[in-house]
Amino acid sequence: MRTQVVIIGGGPSGLLLSQLLHVHGIDSVVLERKTKDYVLGRIRAGVLEQGFVQLMEEAGVAGRLHAEGHCHDGTLVSYGEEIFRIDFAALTGKPVVVYGQTEVTRDLYAAREAADGEVVFNVDDVSIHDADTNAPHVTYSVDGQSQRIDADFVAGCDGFHGVSRKTIPLDVRTEYEKIYPFGWLGILSETPPVNDELIYATSERGFALCSMRNENLSRYYIQCSMSDNPHDWTDEAFWDELRRRIPREFVEKLVTGPSIEKSIAPLRSFVTEPMRWGRLFLCGDAAHIVPPTGAKGLNTAASDVHYLLHGLRDFYENDSEAGIDGYSERALDRVWRAQRFSWWFSSLMHRYPEQSEFDLKIQQTEFNFLRNNQSAQKAMAENYVGLPY
Repeated sequence: MRTQVVIIGGGPSGLLLSQLLHVHGIDSVVLERKTKDYVLGRIRAGVLEQGFVQLMEEAGVAGRLHAEGHCHDGTLVSYGEEIFRIDFAALTGKPVVVYGQTEVTRDLYAAREAADGEVVFNVDDVSIHDADTNAPHVTYSVDGQSQRIDADFVAGCDGFHGVSRKTIPLDVRTEYEKIYPFGWLGILSETPPVNDELIYATSERGFALCSMRNENLSRYYIQCSMSDNPHDWTDEAFWDELRRRIPREFVEKLVTGPSIEKSIAPLRSFVTEPMRWGRLFLCGDAAHIVPPTGAKGLNTAASDVHYLLHGLRDFYENDSEAGIDGYSERALDRVWRAQRFSWWFSSLMHRYPEQSEFDLKIQQTEFNFLRNNQSAQKAMAENYVGLPY
């Protein structure tokens, strides 16, 4: 088999790239290790920057997003009982859109199927060959049968544990990592959200986030130890701890109910450089991971897709390699800015082990500065709604 671009990974970034390439007349084949149902079963964040929304529009798959997504013009931030609002619309002229990642993936699968796009599921033993030449190919197996695809380019959208990043030799890539000393215990419940915008809260007991998927589906998180097990947390214990961390005015409005999903997510920052090796390009979690504070993971993957799409279009439409040659540098510039924002917001909102009284005073002062300084609020709003591509 031959195609122009082999995409390894059938999550949202791989599917978005495939659909955008299709719109611009470039063929691709997507290889996915799991089943479609497994991919759609992943519970992930759903705060979308305007850049992501525009890519979905360009891909022709934004109809349901616009019909069912919720535009948020701001967010609430609290420190104990002190609370204020960051007004995205007033400070930047832009909102964010709350629309679940599962729904994004569902829309993209529907579009690829409608276009007869080739997505191969349940692939094993994926290996990338000759990526440092002009004739790369990918081998894999399905149901024990060996397969091969020759291509012009390979896009690695297969996440942190995939084969794409590991294909780049160790003496070529440099990896940067920060492990945070806590995680997020999250639950999904069929209850109305406590507020119509997200609430980022911190207290002497730690961080909490009140989020939502729609009017009757809420997502809540609390900072927890990485030694915790979600099965050790009863629903009642979770709700009690959440009440201790959010301002009293929202405790009174909180509607609780049984959880339909419960899990613990670690917090880490990770970046690999470069994001290109020959004809192999890394996108999304294959190249970088950010803490969930500020919802930059999926959005940063989307910016990678944007830069790679334009590089590939430049190659096929203009016979120019300038776009693909500059891909890694452009993508990494935005990745590191997203890392800075996620690190800063995480540092502001979480309690760290062994924080000194001095550290706590600095954290409180930083919160007060954000609350009282419009320039600081504008900088936060600009990062939250999404820096330009």
